[in-house]
Amino acid sequence: MGAWAYILYVVAGIIAANGIPHFLKGITGEKHMTPFGESSSAVSNVLWGVLNFVVAIVILHYLAINNHHVIRESILFGVGALVISLILADAWSKKKA
Repeated sequence: MGAWAYILYVVAGIIAANGIPHFLKGITGEKHMTPFGESSSAVSNVLWGVLNFVVAIVILHYLAINNHHVIRESILFGVGALVISLILADAWSKKKA
Protein backbone atom coordinates (compact mmCIF):
# COMPACT_ATOMS: atom_id res chain seq x y z
CA MET A 1 0.00 0.00 0.00
CA GLY A 2 1.42 3.35 -1.03
CA ALA A 3 1.67 6.59 0.90
CA TRP A 4 -1.40 7.88 -0.97
CA ALA A 5 -3.50 5.28 0.84
CA TYR A 6 -2.38 6.52 4.24
CA ILE A 7 -3.27 10.05 3.21
CA LEU A 8 -6.71 8.85 2.12
CA TYR A 9 -7.29 7.27 5.55
CA VAL A 10 -6.58 10.63 7.19
CA VAL A 11 -8.84 12.39 4.67
CA ALA A 12 -11.64 9.89 5.38
CA GLY A 13 -11.29 10.67 9.10
CA ILE A 14 -11.47 14.40 8.40
CA ILE A 15 -14.56 14.02 6.23
CA ALA A 16 -16.35 11.73 8.71
CA ALA A 17 -15.61 14.03 11.66
CA ASN A 18 -16.77 17.04 9.66
CA GLY A 19 -20.12 15.34 9.08
CA ILE A 20 -20.84 15.00 12.80
CA PRO A 21 -21.55 18.66 13.70
CA HIS A 22 -23.63 19.19 10.56
CA PHE A 23 -25.69 16.10 11.23
CA LEU A 24 -26.16 16.94 14.92
CA LYS A 25 -27.08 20.58 14.25
CA GLY A 26 -29.52 19.41 11.60
CA ILE A 27 -31.29 16.78 13.69
CA THR A 28 -31.66 19.28 16.53
CA GLY A 29 -33.26 21.80 14.18
CA GLU A 30 -30.45 24.35 14.25
CA LYS A 31 -29.02 26.31 11.34
CA HIS A 32 -25.31 25.99 10.66
CA MET A 33 -22.82 26.94 7.96
CA THR A 34 -22.45 24.60 4.96
CA PRO A 35 -20.94 25.09 1.50
CA PHE A 36 -24.48 26.06 0.45
CA GLY A 37 -24.65 29.13 2.66
CA GLU A 38 -23.61 30.91 5.84
CA SER A 39 -26.81 29.98 7.66
CA SER A 40 -28.05 26.77 6.05
CA SER A 41 -31.26 25.11 7.17
CA ALA A 42 -31.44 22.10 9.45
CA VAL A 43 -32.41 19.89 6.50
CA SER A 44 -29.40 21.10 4.50
CA ASN A 45 -27.16 20.27 7.43
CA VAL A 46 -28.56 16.76 7.80
CA LEU A 47 -28.03 16.16 4.09
CA TRP A 48 -24.51 17.61 4.16
CA GLY A 49 -23.61 15.53 7.22
CA VAL A 50 -24.91 12.34 5.64
CA LEU A 51 -23.05 13.10 2.41
CA ASN A 52 -19.85 13.46 4.44
CA PHE A 53 -20.49 10.07 6.07
CA VAL A 54 -21.15 8.42 2.71
CA VAL A 55 -17.97 9.84 1.16
CA ALA A 56 -15.90 8.65 4.14
CA ILE A 57 -17.46 5.17 3.92
CA VAL A 58 -16.78 4.98 0.17
CA ILE A 59 -13.13 5.92 0.73
CA LEU A 60 -12.78 3.36 3.52
CA HIS A 61 -14.45 0.67 1.44
CA TYR A 62 -12.14 1.40 -1.48
CA LEU A 63 -9.08 1.21 0.78
CA ALA A 64 -10.26 -1.94 2.60
CA ILE A 65 -9.92 -4.12 -0.49
CA ASN A 66 -6.93 -6.43 0.12
CA ASN A 67 -5.95 -4.54 3.27
CA HIS A 68 -4.59 -6.47 6.21
CA HIS A 69 -3.32 -3.53 8.27
CA VAL A 70 -6.56 -2.54 9.93
CA ILE A 71 -5.05 -1.27 13.21
CA ARG A 72 -2.59 1.12 11.57
CA GLU A 73 -5.21 2.49 9.19
CA SER A 74 -7.77 2.85 11.98
CA ILE A 75 -5.26 4.96 13.88
CA LEU A 76 -4.72 7.15 10.80
CA PHE A 77 -8.48 7.54 10.40
CA GLY A 78 -8.69 8.56 14.08
CA VAL A 79 -5.83 11.03 13.69
CA GLY A 80 -7.66 12.72 10.82
CA ALA A 81 -10.86 12.86 12.86
CA LEU A 82 -9.06 14.23 15.92
CA VAL A 83 -7.15 16.89 14.00
CA ILE A 84 -10.21 18.31 12.23
CA SER A 85 -12.24 18.11 15.47
CA LEU A 86 -9.66 20.20 17.33
CA ILE A 87 -9.44 22.70 14.48
CA LEU A 88 -13.24 23.06 14.36
CA ALA A 89 -13.55 23.32 18.15
CA ASP A 90 -10.99 26.12 18.19
CA ALA A 91 -12.54 27.94 15.25
CA TRP A 92 -16.12 27.77 16.52
CA SER A 93 -15.19 28.75 20.08
CA LYS A 94 -13.45 31.89 18.74
CA LYS A 95 -16.46 32.74 16.58
CA LYS A 96 -18.81 32.65 19.59
CA ALA A 97 -16.58 34.88 21.74
